[in-house]
Amino acid sequence: MEDAYVIYGGKPLKGNIKLSGAKNIALKVIIASLLFENEVVLHNIPRINDVFALLDLIKHLGGTFEFNNNTLRLQGKTLEKNRVDLLHGSHLRASFMLFAPLLHRFKECYVPNPGGCRIGARPIDRIVDGMKQMGVRIAYDSETGYYHATLSEKTHGTYRFQKPSHTGTELLILLGIMGNGRSVIHNAALEPEIDELIRFLNAGGAKVRRDNNTIIIDPVDSLSQKEPFTIISDRNEAVTYATLAIATKGDIVIHDARPNLLKKFLAELAKVGGGIEKLEENQLRFFYKGDIKSSRIETAPHPGFMTDWQPNWAVLMTQANGESIIGERVFENRFSYVDELKKVGAEIDYVKLPVSDPREYFFFNFDPKKKYNQTIRIKGQQELHGGALTIADLRAGATLAIAALIAEGESVISGASILERGYERFVEKIRMIGGSIKKYD
Repeated sequence: MEDAYVIYGGKPLKGNIKLSGAKNIALKVIIASLLFENEVVLHNIPRINDVFALLDLIKHLGGTFEFNNNTLRLQGKTLEKNRVDLLHGSHLRASFMLFAPLLHRFKECYVPNPGGCRIGARPIDRIVDGMKQMGVRIAYDSETGYYHATLSEKTHGTYRFQKPSHTGTELLILLGIMGNGRSVIHNAALEPEIDELIRFLNAGGAKVRRDNNTIIIDPVDSLSQKEPFTIISDRNEAVTYATLAIATKGDIVIHDARPNLLKKFLAELAKVGGGIEKLEENQLRFFYKGDIKSSRIETAPHPGFMTDWQPNWAVLMTQANGESIIGERVFENRFSYVDELKKVGAEIDYVKLPVSDPREYFFFNFDPKKKYNQTIRIKGQQELHGGALTIADLRAGATLAIAALIAEGESVISGASILERGYERFVEKIRMIGGSIKKYD
C-alpha cells in the first residue's frame, strides 16, 4: 500500500487547529517575487506539495531560494532559462503565471499547458485573449503541449473578461506592472487572494488599485521588497476543519481563521444549525449543537459560495435531515467525489436544474452540444461505513477524509499526495483533534 491514508472513524473530533498559509496566495506571490530586483522574504509559506513543485520549477529555471520551516527566501534575478519544465509545469495550474516574470526577463518564453486538478476545462482562452490585448504574441503548439510567447515592447492595454478569471486577473496584473502605459482589467475576479497579491506588489513599489471589479495598473520601473511579507491563513483549510467538527459531532477551535473571508460559508452553516462561536480575534469555534438541516446551495465566485467548499459541504449534508441540493456553476467536473462517497453508504444522484440560459448561468464555457451533470441531490441522515476510496482532486480528497472520519470502521484512501498538494501537516493536525489516521508512502 503506497501513497494512502488508513483512517478509523466514528468518533467526535475535538481540539484546536492552527491554519497554515493560504495555498492560493503563496503560489502566486512566489511567482510574483521573480519580478523583484532584490531577494524576497516570505513568511508563513505552507510546506505543501504544490509549493515544492513550484520551487522545483523555479530551480530548473535558475532561480535560487532557501526554504526553512515556513520562511522562503527567493531570488529571481538569477533566472537563466525561459522554458518551463514540461514534467513539473504540466502538473501545476499556477505555472501559467510564469509568463509574466519570464517575459519580463527574456521577452520570449515557453510555458506548457497548465495542469492541476482536473475539475474542468478551466478555459485558458480568456487568459490568452487578455495577454494578446496587452501586447503579448502567443501561440499554442499542440504537438509539444507548449505555449510560445514573445514581447517586442512593454505591455499595456485594456481587457474585459467575458467571465471573471481568478488566475487570468492575477497574470494580467503581473504583466501590467512593468508596462509602458496604464493597463486596465474590467470584470476582474473579486477573490480576496487577488487583493493579497496586490498588497504584496504595492509594498514592493507597484501601483495597482482596485475599483470594485476594475483593476488599474500604472507601470513602474522596478520592484524591490522593503520588509518581509507574511501570507495570510488558508480559508479553504478553515472550511475543511469547520465541516469536520460538525460532521463528526465534535468541537474544534480554529486559530487564525478570518471571518471576513468566510462570510458566505458561515451564513450557510448558521442556516443549517451548525454551532459557530467567535472567540478572540481571528479565532472561531465550530461545534455540533443538534440536528443539521438540509440545504440548497449554488457555487459562484467570491463573494458567493466557493466551488472549493462544496465537496466538503456535500459530505456534511449526508448527515443532515432531509434532502439537499448542490448546484456547481464554476467548474464542469467538480463531482469526482460522488461515486466515491456512494462506496461508503452515501445516497447521491444527479438531477437536472432548469435554467433559462446556461451560457450565462455557468461560469465556465458552456457548450450546448455537451451533456453536463452540474447538480446533485443528497439524501440526509446516512450512516456511512468504511471503505476503499480514491482521491481524484485536491478538495475531493479532503471530502473523502471527512467521510472516513465520520464513518464507523476502517477506510483506506489512495492518492494521499493529491490531498497534500494543498493541506500542510494533514495527518498531524487530524491526530491533534483526536482522529485516527496513518499515512503509508
